[in-house]
Amino acid sequence: KLIIGIGGVTNGGKTTLTSRLLKTLPNCCVVHQDDFFKPQDQIEVGDDGFRQWDVITALDMDAMVNTVKGWMENPVKFARSHGVTVSSMPDGSDPQRDIHILIVEGFLLYNYKPLLDVYNKCYYVTIPYEECKRRRTTRTYTVPDPAGLFDGHVWPMYLKHRKEMAETNLDFQYLDGMKSKEEIYNQVYEDIQNTLLNVL
Repeated sequence: KLIIGIGGVTNGGKTTLTSRLLKTLPNCCVVHQDDFFKPQDQIEVGDDGFRQWDVITALDMDAMVNTVKGWMENPVKFARSHGVTVSSMPDGSDPQRDIHILIVEGFLLYNYKPLLDVYNKCYYVTIPYEECKRRRTTRTYTVPDPAGLFDGHVWPMYLKHRKEMAETNLDFQYLDGMKSKEEIYNQVYEDIQNTLLNVL
């Protein structure tokens, strides 16, 4: 079993990378942190005047941890219940097919203690402020960003969480979100392949 964290800045390319890996890695499932946002009426308004979407309390992290634990307890059952085809070679002719991979993807993966011990690999996508702001303004969200949210809440929270994350002593591999999607994917795919070879 291998658990891979793909964290990083908003609009850095985490989901794009995750989707691509999901298609190419064997027996691979995904847990998206964004699926665990609480309803809008439960999101507090902070001192900055904005709804606090970019903080850990905006997420039902207990539910997320339970989902990850569910996979850890029975990856085959988890995969099947999420529509993932499980391929196993009972004769052991292809040991890679006996490996189960979970990708945990989100913007606050490495800021929640109960999850810190589960990752075998930690990736973190970064992009500069200007590019992040440009990408964010071109995205359409279910709950649209109010004016000033990026500078008033999103970016300051990103910097705060990144600083906290650096203090966890996890072994991060930073990914440059300014590289092409192809380059980022190849870098991570190759690294995961090497990790799998060491596991087998």
